[in-house]
Amino acid sequence: MTDTAAPATAAPAPVSRAYRTYMLTVMVVVYTSNFIDRSLLGVLGQPIKADLKLQDWQLGMLGGLAFALLYSFAGLGVARLAEHKPRATIISTALAIWSAMTALCGAATGFWTLALARVGVGLGEAGYIPPAYSLIADYYPPQKRASALGIFTLGVPFGAFLGATLGGALAQAFGWRVAFLALGLPGLAVALLFKLTVREPVRGGMDAAAPAEGPPPSFGAVLAMMLRKRALVHLTLGASLTSFSGYAFAQFAIPFLLRGFPLDLRTAALAYGVFGALSAAIGVGCGGYLADAAGRKDPRWRAWIPGFALMAAAPLFMLALTQPTVARLGALVIVPLILQYLYLGPVFALVQNLVDARSRATATAVVNVSITLIGLGLGPMTIGALSDLFAGRSYPGLMPFVKACPGGVAPPGAQGFAAEACHAASFAGLQQALIAAAAIYIWAGLHFVLAARSLRKDLGS
Repeated sequence: MTDTAAPATAAPAPVSRAYRTYMLTVMVVVYTSNFIDRSLLGVLGQPIKADLKLQDWQLGMLGGLAFALLYSFAGLGVARLAEHKPRATIISTALAIWSAMTALCGAATGFWTLALARVGVGLGEAGYIPPAYSLIADYYPPQKRASALGIFTLGVPFGAFLGATLGGALAQAFGWRVAFLALGLPGLAVALLFKLTVREPVRGGMDAAAPAEGPPPSFGAVLAMMLRKRALVHLTLGASLTSFSGYAFAQFAIPFLLRGFPLDLRTAALAYGVFGALSAAIGVGCGGYLADAAGRKDPRWRAWIPGFALMAAAPLFMLALTQPTVARLGALVIVPLILQYLYLGPVFALVQNLVDARSRATATAVVNVSITLIGLGLGPMTIGALSDLFAGRSYPGLMPFVKACPGGVAPPGAQGFAAEACHAASFAGLQQALIAAAAIYIWAGLHFVLAARSLRKDLGS
């Protein structure tokens, strides 16, 4: 059977400035919900670990691989569907699924039931990013896409802030299970709003060429085209390695604060939410703006900016992680937190610009699969495993750390040396693992610099 575009894709859609602003605002709201639900496990990780008696590698798997596997491969199927069918319908359905599954995380009774619920969250969230980037690209011309996608990506800091502050406060007052329920269910109302108000634009209508018509290229053709463009390969690897460390930091930032400093969950979550949201908002916004501004003169700046920023962020993160007080940690970590987010707008804008209009959702999904499997899938779990390994080496007792300190804490009733030894080893292990994660940013930055070398050729400029 020959693939054909859905009738909805051929109908003109409103492209006024007011409607585009509304559309982008709603997209940010949905992305905020997306990131609240995605990041909530990291916010609640420490009480979940203690309650369910988990190890850090299990927390990393729940926050990463359990979510990432189905998310990645389902995203490819959704992307192909988005090349044919109305993207607003796909997005609203996906939002309803991930919101319901987030609420169900609160009913988990152990590692495997929580993992199953996280798989459901991943299945729902697989339906957002590929059609979302494709939709935005059809509302904005190439020279404005990095800025538009930078604004869109503000859903990441907004979601991180609300997930941390609301999740931490709810868990502190009512327990971690209530936090999942309270933050998951509102997404169902947002899904209905999206379905009723966001319309389908003309595919390729904002490109210099005529709007795209006819069937989209096959998945194999899109993949082959992407592999021929060295810039796309290096951009994908750079973004994936950045996400490896970024997702690991997101998963373990609050546990790091709770283990290393005299803070309760609400305070640690608030500190993480404020610093994380502020730095991400600045980084994402500046990254898109700087890429569009500098890229008008030389498109290579769209890759150079994130590359140089990541190389500078690595040593600054390492220094911040070794500080003895929260105040000194906060003062030193804000700059590298900003620098690590500069890549988001430029990368996905370049992906949209490097492929044709009928391949954008598929190309975005391919990049997203790499980011998700390498970054989200392997990052938190690998850093969690390193944390367990380093904690075991730091523990001075005769018993193995995992047996002496189930859930990373001393058994009930243990006091004095036993309790202090468990706590100190748990913190030392995570600190060393996060320093290793920071070093990955140098590797990631090199790929962005390499992408710049062939960017002009691959863009045809």
